Amino acid sequence: MKTALQGLFPEELKALCQSAGQPAFRGTQLWQWVQVQGATDWAQMGNLPKALKDALAATHTPEPARILTESGESGGTRKWLVGLDDGESVETVLIPARDRNTVCVSTQVGCRMGCAFCASAKCGFARGLSAGEIVAQVHLVAAALGKRPDNVVYMGMGEPFDNYDEVLKSVRLLNHPEGLNIGARRITLSTSGVVPGIRRLAGEGIQVELSVSLHAPNPELRRRIMPIENKYPMDELLRECADYTAKTKRHITFEYTLVKGVNDSPRDAEELAGRLRRFPCRVNLIPLSPVDEFKGEAPSREAMEAFLRILENRGVEGTLRESKGKGVDAACGQLRRRSKPASG
Repeated sequence: MKTALQGLFPEELKALCQSAGQPAFRGTQLWQWVQVQGATDWAQMGNLPKALKDALAATHTPEPARILTESGESGGTRKWLVGLDDGESVETVLIPARDRNTVCVSTQVGCRMGCAFCASAKCGFARGLSAGEIVAQVHLVAAALGKRPDNVVYMGMGEPFDNYDEVLKSVRLLNHPEGLNIGARRITLSTSGVVPGIRRLAGEGIQVELSVSLHAPNPELRRRIMPIENKYPMDELLRECADYTAKTKRHITFEYTLVKGVNDSPRDAEELAGRLRRFPCRVNLIPLSPVDEFKGEAPSREAMEAFLRILENRGVEGTLRESKGKGVDAACGQLRRRSKPASG
């Protein structure tokens, strides 16, 4: 695979151009084309010498990702099957709201975390994405929108902290003031509970939002639906989350998918509140999205609202989130490895 230009900082592009016998300012021009103009073809870069483009084209690409198919409608949730250079693919989602557009990016082809109700875990794991492949997803959505998206959430296929270095590099590239310049507080990293990743993020000095998937009020139930509990037990995870909050002064959001008859009882809500009210945080309650491989269903609206009231009455801030994108299999837990449909 060729190296994605979208995954290189300005100083790296300058060094690349110098190694090809060109002055450093050509790297600045290359950055402008790729990160500001969104160029995906060498032919678009009119002010770069042909000799430089020919030299770099052997090892680098301005198009590490391309749209294979699109589903959804303009103005609503849209999903793209995004093809990569090695023939693999991921899914990328645009979630529009009245005052903002959010792009949900994937960080791996497949996922090895094995969560019971997540389609990404049911289709095997191939590899992590490069920083350039992650950034390129945002550029594809920006091109479809005709403008920069407002928010980026790392909640697509894969476990971001299982691909930590490339993910953090992509965050810094998206946040770069001379690039897309997406504010750090408008970027959310989501993890199933990889404790070393949370610890590393606390020391990065970047004010991104952190979201942790919990999905159960106790270790026993969590172990049944999230195998990561065997490696990073809930008590250890919550201690690390408390330390993260104390160190960064930023509140963590805990994602909690509600499954009827599994984790949605008043007793579950009481136990969850008891574990979380020891430090400032918030809980996103998410109704289960249908996944073929998991035979469960979302609770009633009344049951979910009752769960939320118990949390709030026990001093834990919560939100009952509307699940968007089910119609195009783009809601939480529905993204998966797919092949491009055969033509004809």
